[in-house]
Amino acid sequence: MAFEGLAEKLSAAFKNLKAKGKLSEADVKSAMREVRLALLEADVNYKVAKDFTAKVTERAIGSEVMESLTPAQMVIKIVNEELTELMGGSQARIATPPKPPAIVMLCGLQGTGKTTHAGKLAKMLKSQGHRPLLVAADIYRPAAIKQLQVVGSGAGVPVFEMGSEKPVKICEAAIRRARDYGNDIVIIDTAGRLQIDEALMDELREIKETIEPHEILLVVDAMTGQEAVNVAKTFDDLLNITGVILTKMDGDTRGGAALSVRAVTGKPIKFVGTGEKLDDLEAFHPDRMASRILGMGDVLSLIEDAQNTMDQKAAEKTARKMLQNKLDLNDLLEQFQQVKKMGPLKNVLSKLPGMEKQLKDVDIDDRQMDRLMAIILSMTKEEREKPSIINPSRKRRIAAGSGMQVEDVNRLLKQFEQTQKLMKQFKGMGKGKKKRFMPPMMPM
Repeated sequence: MAFEGLAEKLSAAFKNLKAKGKLSEADVKSAMREVRLALLEADVNYKVAKDFTAKVTERAIGSEVMESLTPAQMVIKIVNEELTELMGGSQARIATPPKPPAIVMLCGLQGTGKTTHAGKLAKMLKSQGHRPLLVAADIYRPAAIKQLQVVGSGAGVPVFEMGSEKPVKICEAAIRRARDYGNDIVIIDTAGRLQIDEALMDELREIKETIEPHEILLVVDAMTGQEAVNVAKTFDDLLNITGVILTKMDGDTRGGAALSVRAVTGKPIKFVGTGEKLDDLEAFHPDRMASRILGMGDVLSLIEDAQNTMDQKAAEKTARKMLQNKLDLNDLLEQFQQVKKMGPLKNVLSKLPGMEKQLKDVDIDDRQMDRLMAIILSMTKEEREKPSIINPSRKRRIAAGSGMQVEDVNRLLKQFEQTQKLMKQFKGMGKGKKKRFMPPMMPM
């Protein structure tokens, strides 16, 4: 998970502060030294780390903090605010001109996932009600056009290509096509190189001057740390980029690039890639990321994920059945299917406050949910609706049908029985009271 090491070290630094009833200037400076070391170990730019801790120290040794009843909490609040500001302050959105289409040009080096993230961005924008068009302007890399077509097909977005025609002409024709067919966003996948060279920059400059894109988004690999920041600065100097897409944020446990890009280039991170699937792209929210770094979770993103992936009517139906204590195994199966849509379970749980630290040494196997689903799917309709009729012979049949052991079937049934008992308790608590409450999700 991103920022895992940094979050752990910051937590240790703040734990020492919380142990003191009243803070002195020396206490604050000592904690900030630990914070600076934690930032440097997370591969944050040296100047950025130094400036950040200087700002926090200046604010933290003020009378408002020193005379507070909870000075340690005030320091954490200041760190949270400064981290948010360091990463951009607020979410940076895609520019939308008064007259469509909005032209988004993606650029970057080879191997950063530029083509894949063009498809991810297109799918995200389509889910928001836009009509994007992908443009294959990389005519040099073998199979680049075919890859974009495959990605576009997976995202349900059309792809415009003209073979090995000049990239500038391809882009011009694509924009005309978008206007004719009502596409309100054009996403151009440009060519990359293994390193920054004059030929690459000349071509990108020519495309920029000809089509005048509203957005120039640089795709960089977060796992390259400070090198990603250096690449971003070079591209910005030559093209004046408008934002950054950080890929492989799920694999970068340090997160130094995310904390340094804005400070070094002055350009915001607009999106982050969090996995290999086309749905694994998130809008970058500096305030939410700061909360996650400080172990406060990211409940807003979790709610948004649930809203985007879960069927609202099905959720309301399940909630009603929970309140009436009429749940059956069909409902449990449906919940498993909805949660799976939200991505790896460890990522989902890490967005809950305080969970990231607890999950550090826990190995969560997402296949366990698949196994439980296989057991339920091996049951008859009657067995799912009335689990009480499942006798030993039925258990053996279900276990054989799902490729599991009878013990696994017993464990699932016992867990479901405990859930039903819990629901009875909640139902009892609700009697005679007008106050509404939300029942907990069934344990998995």
